Amino acid sequence: MNLTIHATFLPHDDPEAALAFYRDTLGFEVRGDVGYGGMRWITVGPAGQPGTSIVLHPPAADPGITEDERRIIAEMMAKGTYGMLTLATDDLDGIFDRLQAGDAEVVQEPTDQPYGVRDCAFRDPAGNMIRINQLG
Repeated sequence: MNLTIHATFLPHDDPEAALAFYRDTLGFEVRGDVGYGGMRWITVGPAGQPGTSIVLHPPAADPGITEDERRIIAEMMAKGTYGMLTLATDDLDGIFDRLQAGDAEVVQEPTDQPYGVRDCAFRDPAGNMIRINQLG
């Protein structure tokens, strides 16, 4: 059996800011941009990896959640504790410089972790924690 990651979902609260970050700063391809009921679902992914995508979704889209739950989600997004994504690159310092120049919120500069990984961390415009690991 061959199992792959097809898509993961991260919330966004500003589609234009999400596009600027994921497309313009990170360099991901836009694979879909669908609007419905005043909300937008944006699918992005790394060039050369057409089978792996990130779907940026409006957190309020689920009709089964209450107003209190929507408020809690918004609070968690603002603190960076609702969504998280780990990416990998062969040029951590280069991507760090690009993200920093693009005004992304730096959480952690490139650091050699005691568990053997060199990484950095940012928050996307919605507050999601984005960690980036150095490959190799």
